[in-house]
Amino acid sequence: MASAPARPLDTYPTRGTEEALVDRKDPVVWSEPGTPGPFWPRELEDYERNGFLAVDALVTPEEVTKLRAELDRLVDDPTVRADERAIVEPRSQEIRSVFEVHRISEVFARLAADPRLVDRARQILGSDVYIHQSRINVKPGFGASGFYWHSDFETWHAEDGLPRMRTVSVSIALTPNYTTNGSLMIMPGSHRTFLGCAGATPKDNYKRSLQMQDAGTPSPKALTAFAEACGIEHFTGEAGSAVWFDCNALHGSGDNITPYPRSNVFLVFNSVENAPELPFAAPVRRPSFIAARDVTPIG
Repeated sequence: MASAPARPLDTYPTRGTEEALVDRKDPVVWSEPGTPGPFWPRELEDYERNGFLAVDALVTPEEVTKLRAELDRLVDDPTVRADERAIVEPRSQEIRSVFEVHRISEVFARLAADPRLVDRARQILGSDVYIHQSRINVKPGFGASGFYWHSDFETWHAEDGLPRMRTVSVSIALTPNYTTNGSLMIMPGSHRTFLGCAGATPKDNYKRSLQMQDAGTPSPKALTAFAEACGIEHFTGEAGSAVWFDCNALHGSGDNITPYPRSNVFLVFNSVENAPELPFAAPVRRPSFIAARDVTPIG
């Protein structure tokens, strides 16, 4: 009986006994220079250099009103709260995130397939794209907890089996994002180095990590080194503004102890040529509502 073919060498090893730094092996912008698209060449240069790009008024105020109303409807719906796709704050028991919103909401489905988003994702990734993950993040005032520093690709590689860095995220503000209400922080240029984290992945790690991440988090020593080399920038802006950021950019956000809520919709576009494989550093796959396995192109 013929044996199964050996799995290729892991390009980005992680979750071992020690942290490890690996130079990025993949492009940041995958399309050929001069490829037509919504981004200007200078914008793509900024994205390639920094690992992120802010866009003012990606959606209109009228659209923001509809999206915010839909977010409120989902958060207030008891059936959504009872669904495993809803993640609640461990202390307040308020909803923190709702996953797969493009499948449970027609409003967010239309947003996910909107050419303003899909065409930008295609321009960055150089191919058709599909939604790897979608969610709304809700940070009500007075105590909503943050998201600790991490690279999304480290998790998506380790636990979802994405082989290459060919994935881009967009976070669209549905409320004003201030430096004071838990806005997104990114380390510019950190996307050029992969930080393999130390420690094994527990089974069903997602059940804990979606509330408070542990496995796959960099050490204080590593974060200090990256911060000193790269600096830290805040993404702030009015409702309707957005930030596109590379899958390997180190990012996080603080708690929101202000009276002002901070809510965003978060969409992850992956290249159809970067389909998930078996996890590289986890005993089981995460559920499909967190990491889609259907790579049918969107848009």
